[in-house]
Order: sequence, then C-alpha cells, then structure tokens
Amino acid sequence: MPSLEVKNKMKNMTALLEVHDLKVYFPLRRSTSEFFRGTHKYAKAVDGAFFEIFENDAFGLIGESGCGKTTTGKAVMKLVNPVSGSIRFEGKETSDGLDYRKKVQMIFQDPYASLNPRFRIKEILEEPLLIHKIGKSRRERLELIKGALEEVKLSPVEEYLNRFPHMLSGGQRQRVGVARTLILQPELVVADEPVSMLDLSIRAEMLQLMKDLQKKHRLSYLYISHDISTTKYFTDRIAVMYLGKIVETGKSKDVIENPKHPYTKALLSAVPEPIPERINEIKQIPIKGEVTSATNLPPGCRFHPRCPYAMDICKKEEPQYRELGRGHLAACHLL
Repeated sequence: MPSLEVKNKMKNMTALLEVHDLKVYFPLRRSTSEFFRGTHKYAKAVDGAFFEIFENDAFGLIGESGCGKTTTGKAVMKLVNPVSGSIRFEGKETSDGLDYRKKVQMIFQDPYASLNPRFRIKEILEEPLLIHKIGKSRRERLELIKGALEEVKLSPVEEYLNRFPHMLSGGQRQRVGVARTLILQPELVVADEPVSMLDLSIRAEMLQLMKDLQKKHRLSYLYISHDISTTKYFTDRIAVMYLGKIVETGKSKDVIENPKHPYTKALLSAVPEPIPERINEIKQIPIKGEVTSATNLPPGCRFHPRCPYAMDICKKEEPQYRELGRGHLAACHLL
C-alpha cells in the first residue's frame, strides 16, 4: 500500500471513487482429497488493488490479458463481490442500490454481445429509463432517447430508432452502447476495452467522442485496456496491473515517458515505434516465460520469475510502493 505521506496527499483531494486494498478471489473446484482435508484453492484475480478517480478524471488501468483489470471494473460495477477491501463512491461505501447503479455505468467491450438482438434501438435505450423510472410518459422517454442518439452522432435519429442491432455496423453499435450509458446521466463510466473490437479507422473517432462527452457532462472514466497507445491518448493517469496487483501508477505522461518498474518497461518496449529513427533507441526488455497462474502466486515480488533484473530479495520479500514525485508510485526493489 502507499506510504502515509502519499495517503495524506490523496486526502487533500476529494475523490469521486476510492478503491482501497481490493481483493477478488474465485474459488476453484476441489478434488475429493481436498474436500476431505478441508482445503480450498482460489484464483486471486485482484489482490490488493488501490486507486482514486476524481471528478472529470480519466483513469487508465492497463496490463496483459488475465492481469485482473476487467475483474476490477466488474467489482466497481458490483457485478462481482470482493472478498475484502473497500469501494467508496462520493465518500460513502458503495451498495447494490439503484442510485449507485444509475451514477456508475459501463461501456462494454463487445458491441455485438452487449445489445439485446431482439430489441429495437429505441427499446434498448428505453429499458434503463423504465428501470430507473425516468420519464413520465412514452413521449418524454422518446425525447430523451432521441437526445442521447444525437449526442453520439447517430443522426438523423429517426433512421435508427426502429432498427435492430444486427442492422448496424460495429461502430454504430458501440455508439448505441455509449448512448445507453449516457441516457442515465452518470457521474462515472467504466469503459472496458471500448474500442478494441472496432476498426482502426474509427477508434480515434470513438475516443474523441468520449472525450467530448467528458467535457460536456464532466464525466469521469475508468478506462480499462491493454492498448497503451489509446490509453496514453485518452487518460490523465495510469495504473499498471500485474497478477491482480498494481505495480506502478502516476500521471500518464510520467508512467509512459519515464517508466520505473521492469514490467512497465517491458510493456512499453513491445509497442511498435512508428518513427524509424527511434527504433534503435528503444531497449527491448527480455522478459521470459508466461504469466504465472493466479492460483499459485510466487512469494516476494510476483513478477520476479519473469524479471531479467530479479535479485534474491525479490524472491523473498514483497516490494513496497515508493514515491517518485508528482504522485508517481512504483513497487520494485530496484528503486
């Protein structure tokens, strides 16, 4: 966890969302011998994550597939239950109530699977209004639906109201997903890989739309992605996650241009460099092997089996977070 000095700095700023020591474990099926011995095994998807998201803030959570970033987003959305830790929203412990679910909405990764194929677009957008009892009449709800479609630039709206999802392109489906999120006027949006399934030609357009909506509605984002380039473009701050634990966090520019943790450096060295003159300047970090199973975490630093700089202390003692200036934190014995 961060030092007391860092915690005091954080307290001086009022956070919209506070995640503290979040742990999400999934029980595994037990064998007969394990059952009679009374032993349990767990997949530790998230293991002590912490971060804050402020008003009108875009916070990025990046890492390899299976590192726990999507599970973290689901925990914030109350789609999975943590075994310990706290999630506070507007200074209060979160609950499963409709008020929290109205203020915290999600943009899903797959625009094909996240929309009901049997509903027309107007019915998809009307459903959250009905659940939260917004709009006194069908006519009033229809005006809200039209307004949401116009905000995501699906116009003329009359051409989309009676279409089914299969009649839209991937980009149009994702715009409908964004409209469904915005129609409840949330304060925080969990965006889980929102552009990963879109064509490259429209990814920048979708991200710019989300940034414009952030300015207009003073939205805050938890942006979950494995794509460092879009995360750098879209977010103000970044947290790098490995095996359920945040290993480095700070302002996007600081983390990407001056990474301190070997895992962060390895992620950045794997990103293709579009400027030929700089290819030789980029030092490849030769990490080895595959990601360790979340059911059998190594002792000490959990990155040490793959780290080219691992020392004896890395195999025995878990590193503590160190303050590197300007809110930049990293957990590594090399620092």
